[in-house]
Amino acid sequence: MTEDALAYVNERGLGSLAEKMGIEMLEFTIERAVARMPVEGNTQPADLLHGGAYVVLGESLGSMSANLHAGPDKLAVGIEINATHTRSATSGYVTGVCTPIHLGRTLTTHEIAVSDDQGRRCSTIRITNLIKDRP
Repeated sequence: MTEDALAYVNERGLGSLAEKMGIEMLEFTIERAVARMPVEGNTQPADLLHGGAYVVLGESLGSMSANLHAGPDKLAVGIEINATHTRSATSGYVTGVCTPIHLGRTLTTHEIAVSDDQGRRCSTIRITNLIKDRP
């Protein structure tokens, strides 16, 4: 399942926004998803990684993970997200590690820890997704 899920998401893609931001999925299972994103090209005027970029990385990981859990007949959609930024990344890559907090029939909640190349946590994101029938 692990290799199949990662191959599926790499073939399907993460969406045009994630593609524009250079997000690359590295690991993808229901228990853990990992992706990285370059700082360059995703900065604010002060040359720090934009806070919204952290959130895009977190939402990409959390939503894809929720949809993997939901299965092919369901659709997981984000209903709440929050982020706490604790450090600024200025170069290299940031890596997000997404783990489930709750995997239910109708709701999922994931935490995404985003760290810089030195392993220092820069942002913590939590996302809740609603699982519903596909239209």
